[in-house]
Amino acid sequence: MTFDLVVATVGRTDELRRLLESLDAQTHRDFRVLVVDQNADDRVAALLDGRAVHLRSPLGLSRARNAALPLIEADAVGFPDDDCVYPPDLLARVAQRLDSLDGVTGREPWWPAGGALLTRDNLWNRAISFTIFLRREVVERVGAFDESLGLPAGSGEETDYLIRALDSGARIAYDPTLVVEHPRKTVDPSRIGARDGKSLGYILRKHHYPRRTVARMLVRPAGGVLLDPRRAGFHLATLRGRLRGYRS
Repeated sequence: MTFDLVVATVGRTDELRRLLESLDAQTHRDFRVLVVDQNADDRVAALLDGRAVHLRSPLGLSRARNAALPLIEADAVGFPDDDCVYPPDLLARVAQRLDSLDGVTGREPWWPAGGALLTRDNLWNRAISFTIFLRREVVERVGAFDESLGLPAGSGEETDYLIRALDSGARIAYDPTLVVEHPRKTVDPSRIGARDGKSLGYILRKHHYPRRTVARMLVRPAGGVLLDPRRAGFHLATLRGRLRGYRS
């Protein structure tokens, strides 16, 4: 099985170098890296030194991925972040799983430990973009990422993409044994709550989720305001963001 790995990058060199080193160490060697450069300067060109296809795009995570999708040729596609690190056997293990699946997602270390086939109802904490691998046929069916989602303006572009993939009939599994190392960043919780909440609300409306699902997604942060007073600001920002996104 062959892989095309689409990496959007801006503002990072040391982190991107570590990712590329982890790819150089893969036991499964049949892959290609497509780096979509969103820097205003040439910091990335010297770093790549022939190790990847070098593309450019306007700022925005979804825009970067969309710039690479027309060039996809491999059997499967992955979307590593420019600051994540693949364990050496990751692509080999993903290739085995894709023998019988249309896609697979891995986990961050603190995510659920039980595997599952993804559904529209359970994917919320079982998929993040740098752990997602999809067969090329799925990507061709689903098409472009929604450019109203994705950093820096929003988040949730991978959730939207997977919902569309599932709706197209794709069979995608969450495999908690596929762990990708990714740094946990120190950020303003309220700002992140508002941003991610707005994206989630937009996705719920876009994909016509039933009222019971929408209600559950609103009740959780509302309950957090009351039951978790130390993080009440985060929960309130999340609630407001989800309402704002759903109404947009």
